[in-house]
Amino acid sequence: MLRNALFPDHRRRGTLALALTGSALAGLVTSTAAAAPVALGSKIGNDMSRCAAGKGPAVRLDVTGLKSADGNLFVRTYYARSGDWLKSKRYIHRIEVRPRKGTTSVCIPLPAAGDYAITVQHDANGNRDTDFSTDGAGVSNNVKFGNFLGVIPRPPGVDKARFSAGAGITRMSIAVQYQ
Repeated sequence: MLRNALFPDHRRRGTLALALTGSALAGLVTSTAAAAPVALGSKIGNDMSRCAAGKGPAVRLDVTGLKSADGNLFVRTYYARSGDWLKSKRYIHRIEVRPRKGTTSVCIPLPAAGDYAITVQHDANGNRDTDFSTDGAGVSNNVKFGNFLGVIPRPPGVDKARFSAGAGITRMSIAVQYQ
């Protein structure tokens, strides 16, 4: 359960069809930050041109501290609401990119100016599963993860990861934490 809360895209065999049906029925919601309905749980590409001068709203994110260029880097954007934070398919969208050792830049388009929270996950071995001993993660505001029983990372609450984005380009850096 905790693994799915920390990294909501964890694949569960046998329930994919049921989850897709539920997503199709519940995928459109009206955000307090956006005037139009926004489909939750979608995957989008990393289009850096959306973070050019005069564009927005968007976040130009530098993900720092990446130990390697192996695997995948997942960036998820959430409305800063406890009902959505770290819940499966309750993110606004997910961007998947190849990491670069050190720093990788990502442009995150936003539906409107407002309050959001972001998670990053470095799936270091590329297996699309959460391996606490090798994968890294981080959240907006670079809040440190706690530990449960000294072993399992415990994500921070949305109140600590919340940030406000304006109508233009918001610059941000998130440092990846490894165990």
